[in-house]
Amino acid sequence: MKESLLDIICCPLDKHDLELSVDEREDDEEIVSGTLTCTDCGEAYPIEDGIPNLLPPDMREA
Repeated sequence: MKESLLDIICCPLDKHDLELSVDEREDDEEIVSGTLTCTDCGEAYPIEDGIPNLLPPDMREA
């Protein structure tokens, strides 16, 4: 995932901004793993293998 994606994505639950927490980067540009957290409701969305999982919590696999 590229950090510039934050300009166009939002929390799927309440449409507020997401805050990025990076665990691993590749080539200083691509985010491989981390978390996107809603600035309003606090729901966290994982980034795994460079793909943000923006499914609502009740629709994610355990």
